[in-house]
Amino acid sequence: MAENNLRVLLRARPAGKPGPEHFELSEGPRPTPLSGEVLVRHRFLSLDPYMRGRMDDAASYARPVPLGGVMEGECVGEVVESEHPRFAPGDWVGGARGWQRYSVAPGEQLLKLPQEAGVPPTAWLGVLGMPGVTAWVGVTEIGQPRPGETFVVSAASGAVGSVAGQVAKQMGARVIGIAGGPEKCRYVTETLGFDTCLDHRGNLEAALEEACPEGIDVYFENVGGAVQQAVFPRMRDFGRIAFCGTVATYNTRPLPPGPNLASVVRKRLRLQGFIVSDHPRAWPVWRQRGAAWIREGKLRWKEDVVQGLENAPEAFVGLLEGRNFGKLVVAL
Repeated sequence: MAENNLRVLLRARPAGKPGPEHFELSEGPRPTPLSGEVLVRHRFLSLDPYMRGRMDDAASYARPVPLGGVMEGECVGEVVESEHPRFAPGDWVGGARGWQRYSVAPGEQLLKLPQEAGVPPTAWLGVLGMPGVTAWVGVTEIGQPRPGETFVVSAASGAVGSVAGQVAKQMGARVIGIAGGPEKCRYVTETLGFDTCLDHRGNLEAALEEACPEGIDVYFENVGGAVQQAVFPRMRDFGRIAFCGTVATYNTRPLPPGPNLASVVRKRLRLQGFIVSDHPRAWPVWRQRGAAWIREGKLRWKEDVVQGLENAPEAFVGLLEGRNFGKLVVAL
C-alpha cells in the first residue's frame, strides 16, 4: 500500500510570533506524475528565516503562502517515479517543493544532485544550497573584503553567517563573528577559524570597540535589532554593508525604528539589500567552488537535524528565536 502524503499547511496568519495554531497537519494520497513530471519522496526539508515573511499577506519579493496552502521550503529527496527522460527512480534531487512528504514537479524544476564523497544530501540545503549561495553573493559581490580589512558578520554560527565568514577569511580579511552564547562563539573560532567571536548577549558595544579599534570595513547583516545598532556606528569611511536579513525583527509588530542613517552619507557607506534569487549565475559558481573547498578541507558546516515533519512548526518557531545551532533541517 502506498505511503500517504503528510503535509504542513498554513492555517492562519500570525500577527507576531507564529505558534502551533498557525499550522495544520494534513494527510492525503500521494500525487501521480504526468508526462514530463517526477514524483519525489522528500527526505530532508530546509527551515529558513525567510519563511516567516511568506506567512504574511503583504507585498514582498515573493508571493505569500495562501491560507490552506502547503508551507514553502526547499527539499532534497529520492525519485520514486519518473515521466521525464533525465530522471530515474533512485536519483537524488533538490527543489522548492514545500513542507510535505511527497511532491510532483516538472523535471526542469529539479536539480539532480551529484553523489560526491564527503558531501551528504543535506549539504545541498545548506552550505552548498541557498544559504551558501547567499553568503557567496553577499561577500563577493557586495561586501568585497580586501586583505587585511575587518569583516564582521552577525548570526555567525548560522547557515549563512558561518559560510560568509569562511569566504571572507579565504579572501584575506580579518573576520569577527557575532553569535549568541559561549558554545556558539567557541564553534565559530575553534571550528570555523574566525579570528574572534563576540557574544551579543553581553556588552556588545564594548566588545566591538575592543575588537575593532579602527572600525569595521565590511558588515554582513543577518540579524538587525540591537546587534545592528551596535555595529553601524563603528563602520569606517567607505565601508560596505551586505544587508541579507533582520531575523530579530521578523516577529515584531509594529517594526521598531532603525538606526540613524545620516552616517551613510557622511561616511560614504555602501548599503545594499539583496535577494539570492536575483543572482542565478552565482549558483553554479558557488556549488563548484564550495564543493572543491569541502574536498580540500577548507569549508566546514554544522547541521541541526529535527526528526519528523510533524515537528517542523515547533522547530521553525525555535529558529526565529535563535534556538538552533547550525543549519536547521527536518528529516522526513
